[in-house]
Amino acid sequence: MKLNNYIILFLFVFFGSNLIAQEETNTPEEKTQITIKSGYWEKKPEFPDAVIYTRDNSGQVYIVHDGVEMWCDQAYVYTKDNFVKAYGSVNISQGDTIFMRSKYAEYNGNTQFAFASGNVAFNDSKTSLKTDTLYFDRIKQQAFYRSSGTIKDTASILTSSVGRYFADSKKYQFLSNVVIKNPKYTINSEQLDFYSESGIAYLYGKSIIKGETSTVYCERGYYNTRNDIGYFVKKSRIDYENRTIYGDSIYFDRNKNFASATNNIRLIDTLNNSFISGHYAEVFKEKDSVFITKRAVAITVRDNDSIYVHADTLRITGKADNRILRGYYKARFFKKGLPGEEPTSGKCDSIYVNEKTGITKLLRKPILWTGENQMTGDTIHLLRNIETSKLDTLKVFKNAFIIQKDSAGYNQVKGERLIGLFTNNELDTINIEKNTQVIFFSRNEEQELVGINNTISSSIQMYLEKQQTRGIRFNKKVNGKLYPPSQFPENARVLPGFNWYGDERLFNVNDLFRGKPTFILAKIKGIPLPKIEDNFFDENSENELQIPKASKLSPEHFKNKSEDTLPLEEE
Repeated sequence: MKLNNYIILFLFVFFGSNLIAQEETNTPEEKTQITIKSGYWEKKPEFPDAVIYTRDNSGQVYIVHDGVEMWCDQAYVYTKDNFVKAYGSVNISQGDTIFMRSKYAEYNGNTQFAFASGNVAFNDSKTSLKTDTLYFDRIKQQAFYRSSGTIKDTASILTSSVGRYFADSKKYQFLSNVVIKNPKYTINSEQLDFYSESGIAYLYGKSIIKGETSTVYCERGYYNTRNDIGYFVKKSRIDYENRTIYGDSIYFDRNKNFASATNNIRLIDTLNNSFISGHYAEVFKEKDSVFITKRAVAITVRDNDSIYVHADTLRITGKADNRILRGYYKARFFKKGLPGEEPTSGKCDSIYVNEKTGITKLLRKPILWTGENQMTGDTIHLLRNIETSKLDTLKVFKNAFIIQKDSAGYNQVKGERLIGLFTNNELDTINIEKNTQVIFFSRNEEQELVGINNTISSSIQMYLEKQQTRGIRFNKKVNGKLYPPSQFPENARVLPGFNWYGDERLFNVNDLFRGKPTFILAKIKGIPLPKIEDNFFDENSENELQIPKASKLSPEHFKNKSEDTLPLEEE
């Protein structure tokens, strides 16, 4: 029993002491030595510190170190510095994720830092980078170049003056003169982050995506280069030939030629001299269709006069020569008129404007104000002269009713149908047909009230001057009488169906939204600024850099330069 105890004690002391010694020798500061697996080796007097390995009949020189494998035609191995210089068809791989080829490379086993030059090709699973010189820090798992680089993706080719690769996130960060070329478009950006696994690019700074039929501008955005879908959130706009869309945020689908925008939208049509605004819009380019809502307004300029159309929802369809505007729910319009002209305005449930035929239809409970006249009916049509763009004809269908406010009451004319004629955008002749009735406060030349006309006729023709009634002609008058004001009862001074909407009339553009709740913009979450990365090169002193004497690199190569980073924009 005593012998066995001695043996156990001996084994414990021997192996235990060896384990302790092994733990003490394998300290974090100890660096794994570079290992040469194959190659013909030799020593040369002119390189006393190096062992030279050359490829032999079995193949290239094969070198390994902590998960990195290297192949080359010739290697200069500096054992004391744990450093190797490789020449000729150099291949370096890290697992099955990173592969690098070049004419020349060097690798420092102590710092795990690699440098390659001469037709450098750096590949991950989805992309390949070509540049003239490349630095690769295995500890940071980052690669960097400042000698211009070209990256081939499955769908695009990217170029930039300065670039950086983050192996953990498989992200390229491009700086300065960034260009993405795709058969369908070209992207130019000041700074671009590209994720090789997904093909997603994040754009920062002034960026342009130019395609055959559209151009996108933004100063912060997202674009998927593989499915051609983008999202842009700062100073964003899309140019479609003669049409430009602005918005706080814009979604863009190139395959469908579709865009949607949110908040502070402006759509400018230079061909039709029109302007649309709102806070949510959808644009279908192939259909020449625009859908806009949330405080939507369409503005058309003709002969220095502006026409405003507002509704809860506006839809504009058709090409320039056959464009149609439809406004749904609580529609309103306002025409400023030229200097000296009275404004024209209206309200209805829905509005329809056809640019080709020049017709504007006010549908469902329409009210039209022109000059001193308020007109109502089941439906109201305004016709514009196509050649002169001036108002030509007014039509009111069923239950036509005209009201003018007088100091003594209201002038009123009603009938089944109304047709009005314009001269220089001013209504000067009105014909009311079928079952017409009139209540009219007659005045002399001094504008003194002389009587109240109450007449029924088959049709009436009214003559206006400067939007005020100057004469009435009755056709086939049935009965009528001019009553002294004192003999015409107060309760008989309005016709059946009378409604006065004077307090709803639009006198300026701001009245388009009068009575409607203040619109609260949706919050745009947007795209965050890029992560602030540490400099690729650590700011170490020359003694801390651990650059072997045999290296082609100098401390100057390890200095960060101003062009290596760009100042980030403000939120």
